[in-house]
Amino acid sequence: MNGLRLYDLELRALNGLRRGRTTGSCAAAAVKAAIHFLLCHEVLETVDVGLPDQVSYLPVPIAAIERLDDGAIKASVIKYAGDDPDQTDGAIIFAVVRRNTVNQLLFFAGPGVGTATEPGLRVAIGEPAINPVPREMIRQSIEDELNSDLSRNDEFDDFKFGFDVEIGCVDGEKITKRTFNPRLGILGGISILGTTGIVEPMSLAAYQASIEVYIRVALAELGKAAFLPGNIGLNFAKEKLGITGKKLVHISNFIGFALDYTVAYLDEIDEELDELWLLGHPGKLAKILDDVWDTHSSKSAMATNAVADVAEKIGFASDIVQSMRSANTVEAIIEHAGISQANSQRLWGAVEDAIATRAATRLSRVKKLQVRLFNMSGKMLGVEQ
Repeated sequence: MNGLRLYDLELRALNGLRRGRTTGSCAAAAVKAAIHFLLCHEVLETVDVGLPDQVSYLPVPIAAIERLDDGAIKASVIKYAGDDPDQTDGAIIFAVVRRNTVNQLLFFAGPGVGTATEPGLRVAIGEPAINPVPREMIRQSIEDELNSDLSRNDEFDDFKFGFDVEIGCVDGEKITKRTFNPRLGILGGISILGTTGIVEPMSLAAYQASIEVYIRVALAELGKAAFLPGNIGLNFAKEKLGITGKKLVHISNFIGFALDYTVAYLDEIDEELDELWLLGHPGKLAKILDDVWDTHSSKSAMATNAVADVAEKIGFASDIVQSMRSANTVEAIIEHAGISQANSQRLWGAVEDAIATRAATRLSRVKKLQVRLFNMSGKMLGVEQ
């Protein structure tokens, strides 16, 4: 596929578990199959979807393709989550594709896919809950088909992105009740998610065992290391701190476990670590201010009150503090706190200090702990020190 390499789901994750396909990959595959049918009148059993890393592609089986009465094409994919306990595993993700005359790619929420109704989400209020990376994967899948020699069709030359794309999920209204979507302000169904296109398996025991291995490798050579719940802050670690490779440890939601194992390993080798960085989004890291050390959404509340407590402590106006407490996500506080840039940096710098102080109570053998917080786009929130 245009020089991209195959991403083989048969190769297991480092914890020995099977990876899967995100809802975003499923949606992109369904759209690609539907567009191909529009162009070539050919039913595909599998399509290749380019992944966001821009070096790999993922083959995705197509469950069904049909032409609807109005001429639109509907294609369906069965979500496969590997060994991850994903609520959408086995769900039918479908796309309905129609031509339009506005020369644009337009997204719509079909049955079972939610709509954003609150600020602080990755999509605007009123938009279908199809996150930015899946949207770009869908856009790229359409472009791949339109540019394919096998799919050349002159009647589409003036409609490169002239398509209405409706993404839905069978029984999505029921599935979403088992998620935090209603609390987040996503109503009517599931979200179409994924930043890599791949579901990484998150079995508790296996994932914790893998974190132990990563920490041992990271601390085999002392100096400094960085722990990250996800990929947010990764570029900062590499470019600003010079922390790369094995010195970067992805700890997922297991913040307390990772900190405790760090001390256990340093006890074992009777050494101290010079410097440890905690890097990530405050929606995860600020939860420890409420003494929450496993930050999975199924086990913890939002960190909005924790952030509001810090704001109140450093003298923010009561109406602003109250607006933080009523926000549906921490990202909503970041985007709509109603404060100046300087005060925003002061707030998040204070949150960073509070997190560092709290986390340091579990890190007796770490000489220096530093915290940096970033928004969902990777922009630093506090002031670089």
